Amino acid sequence: MLVWVRVFLYALIVVVGGAALIVAAFGPERGVRILEDFAATKVGGPFAMVDHDGRAVTDADYRGRYMVVFFGFTNCPDVCPTELQTVTAALDSLPKPTLEKIQPLFVTVDDERDTPAAMKAYLANFHPRFIGLTGTAAQIEAIKKVYRAYAAKGERNKDGEFMIEHAGFLYVMDPDGKFAEVLKPGLKPDELAAKLRRTVG
Repeated sequence: MLVWVRVFLYALIVVVGGAALIVAAFGPERGVRILEDFAATKVGGPFAMVDHDGRAVTDADYRGRYMVVFFGFTNCPDVCPTELQTVTAALDSLPKPTLEKIQPLFVTVDDERDTPAAMKAYLANFHPRFIGLTGTAAQIEAIKKVYRAYAAKGERNKDGEFMIEHAGFLYVMDPDGKFAEVLKPGLKPDELAAKLRRTVG
């Protein structure tokens, strides 16, 4: 199945509410095949990036913790600050033993403007456990690919500025770096905290 079709189905399952919709839309036999194909889709994988302190890092650096991965950019006017504030509030409400098992990562989709210094300054507004990840255009495209993360650069204005359309999902990876779950945007802090407690323990 084409990657964009998988991404669409993934978003549909997460946002709309479940397998029943797929089965209803495509019929029992085809719906089950689609769901099986979807289940086989891998989300997450190896990456090599630069953190907000300028250090080269890979996914292996975060083994032993649950990664909570969010894709965005520091010039985002609404989705990113809203979701990062939600994550911050959720993390603040967690008991310390649970919090220490979690590594939140903010991965930029803007290779042009989001330098390590820009990421560090931006993340100072949010939870101190956040680590910002940036890199070259190729590195960012590679991590977007393994996470099936959508982002598309818009037209530049007369000043050369641009916006980036992107999804707002939170990807939760287990301590072995394997996909655990995806959380839709727009959750309230207490809802997100409850989901993290359920997954992380």
